[in-house]
Amino acid sequence: MPEAQSVQVFGKKKTATACAFAKQGRGLIKVNGQPIENIEPECLRLKAFEPVLILGQDKFANLDIRIRVKGGGYTAQIYAIRSAIAKSIVAYYAKYVDESAKNELRATLLAYDRNLLVADPRRREPKKYGGRGARARFQKSYR
Repeated sequence: MPEAQSVQVFGKKKTATACAFAKQGRGLIKVNGQPIENIEPECLRLKAFEPVLILGQDKFANLDIRIRVKGGGYTAQIYAIRSAIAKSIVAYYAKYVDESAKNELRATLLAYDRNLLVADPRRREPKKYGGRGARARFQKSYR
């Protein structure tokens, strides 16, 4: 039996991690076992669709992508999902299609939003003593 053509990539945002497993198929994209159309919250659903909308449905027609996502809040998870989808199609094209098609996809995605392929390094700053948060201090009183 021939080995299935597949790639595995990660998309990250803050503490959310999305692991995408892309293989030959018929154009399904599932997130934690659910179709991508059912992603909640509804207002961020379009964000998760962005890579598909930018590159066109035809690029995803013979590709199944299964995504597992955990950690972070719902917004960070959506951003991790969109990053994982974009990285998975670029990795799949690099491995099984040709280099020029991969470079074309990569250029299109980078022109739209660099964070689709390059992770955002910003993280939460740790809280310090003497205040409520990372930078805010308790009010000073003289008497």
